[in-house]
Amino acid sequence: MTSNSVSSITVEELTEFRPGDLPDLCEAAEAAILDGGGFGWLTPPERDVFERFWRGVLVVPERHLFVGRADGVIAGSAQLIRAPRNNEAQAHVANLTALFVAPWARSFGVARKIIEGIIDTALEHDLKTLNLDVRESQTAAIRLYEGMGFRQWGNHPAYAHVNGRPVGGRFYYLDLTNPELIKGNKSSADVSA
Repeated sequence: MTSNSVSSITVEELTEFRPGDLPDLCEAAEAAILDGGGFGWLTPPERDVFERFWRGVLVVPERHLFVGRADGVIAGSAQLIRAPRNNEAQAHVANLTALFVAPWARSFGVARKIIEGIIDTALEHDLKTLNLDVRESQTAAIRLYEGMGFRQWGNHPAYAHVNGRPVGGRFYYLDLTNPELIKGNKSSADVSA
């Protein structure tokens, strides 16, 4: 899909694929990977590998797959990963990971809406902290995270390797117990309630 305008952006947690979801998700992810924003992949995998990957995400109990739709078409996704049940010390901590938006859907607010959906779900599950990490080359994502109240707590000089060269990474957290740190999230007013 290509578009100069989008009339609606929606976000949902997927627990199963409806007709058209899996191809849309694979196509959006492939486009993001080819554009350099592929949540870890540098080259798109074969379609059957990609489909198995996404189906696998849905069967892991600690993983929650969120998708952003632009006019009904999956345009991006991210995952909320909770600690396994045996990790009681981190039961109130989760990771936001694998965020991407297809190039055709960028600048419409899809990434922000996905993150807001993840924050809303984290708050509903009484989570206290949301962590994430990102390559320092992902400057648009970094601006978005920082603009939404995520605070950087660390750096890693060789976080990833792209084209045979090390790329630094940044580590962030969002304190879900402090409504003043949650910027631009519609649920932030409810955090202290």
